[in-house]
Amino acid sequence: MTHLHDTETSQTRLTEHSAQADLRTLLQLCAAGRVKCSATTLRPSAATVAQVAEVLDAGDFYAGEPIAAFAWPLLLQAGGLAQLAAGKLALTKRGQQALTQPAHKVLAGLWQRWLSSTVLDEFSRVEAIKGQRSANVLSALKPRRGHVGAALAALAPDQWTTVDQLFTAMRNAGHNPSVARSERALWKLYLEDPEYGSLGYDGHHPWTLLQGRYTMAVLFEYAAPLGLIDVEYTDPAGARDDHQHNWGGDWLERISRYDGLRAIRLTPLGAYATGQASAYLPGPAPESTTAGSATGLKILPNHDLVALDGLPPAQALLLDAFATRTGDRTWTLSPASLLAAVHAGRNLSELRTYLNHADTALPDTVTTLLTDAERRVGQVRDLGPVHLIECADAATCALLASDRRIRALATRLGDRHLGVHADKLDRFRKATLTLGHPII
Repeated sequence: MTHLHDTETSQTRLTEHSAQADLRTLLQLCAAGRVKCSATTLRPSAATVAQVAEVLDAGDFYAGEPIAAFAWPLLLQAGGLAQLAAGKLALTKRGQQALTQPAHKVLAGLWQRWLSSTVLDEFSRVEAIKGQRSANVLSALKPRRGHVGAALAALAPDQWTTVDQLFTAMRNAGHNPSVARSERALWKLYLEDPEYGSLGYDGHHPWTLLQGRYTMAVLFEYAAPLGLIDVEYTDPAGARDDHQHNWGGDWLERISRYDGLRAIRLTPLGAYATGQASAYLPGPAPESTTAGSATGLKILPNHDLVALDGLPPAQALLLDAFATRTGDRTWTLSPASLLAAVHAGRNLSELRTYLNHADTALPDTVTTLLTDAERRVGQVRDLGPVHLIECADAATCALLASDRRIRALATRLGDRHLGVHADKLDRFRKATLTLGHPII
């Protein structure tokens, strides 16, 4: 028996609705350019992790021990919703679309993409087990992660399963996320001393120590923040004792930050994301969970937006993008603020959709303001790079511009110049060569 803590010391976290609020918040943070990650490892910076922890709907699972706050920037990258640009995460086209899509569909997609991604090996977060960086030690990531995904998909919805019961079920079903590449590779893993404390010795690498810790890392740090599982957990220090007979293990209170995970329960969102349910039927939302609607927001005819009771982080970040903050709970819309948001890559339909769910109907003055801004959008467009072709004289330019093939590829600009879009340049060169005018 490896669990030591009593249930009296454990906590239960319901994740389904908080995950949907957290998704909106993280997308807004990326849209605002406030999520920094390493260009080498893709991991979030310490400052970003602290910032994310502050805005998570229910906070992180442990104070000062990043789990969800660490996972979210990686999930967005693996899911193709954000990518690094100058050290910060920027929303991709898919990420911008996710701002207005149903959150449960986006979360389900993130889980499926995480299962096939290689952004991070979760076992690297089990720092107490050393030797992982040696060559040819760890097994291929995708098959290992696939075993955990299959085990999650086999859980009965809305039923609590202890972690040790899950481990037993996984072994019986053949879901074995082997961490070590081979028996030989086990000898390179250790806790304290690579010679005397190697996990290669018989009896020193139990299933729970390696496969079990990896499974807990995937579930606690990625499935739970995505809202797929509710979790029961306790202080990881002293929660498990399966490492204490290893050399140096008796000095360690824990092997990982995930040791405190006691039990999990597949949520309705988890049933949908794993394919058990063809449609998402949400469970009841706790009153404390923030929603995506603008409940509590007052929209005044003078273009002021007032939230007397405050707003969830995602909604405040959205208003920061489209309006000018004039107080702790007040914003002002203006032509300049709306067009600046568009210039920064935001879509006005995102704001309009949000405001349509406010407690008060849109005043005519605000509707007019939005409509005018929307009319201006698209009146001037960037069509991409264009090559400027210069001719020696007006006669040559006229000759080229009058050719049937070249008319479809170039635009005449004045007496001696032609403009050719970058993706048409090769065909333009061939056409001018046919006319006896190679481009130099």
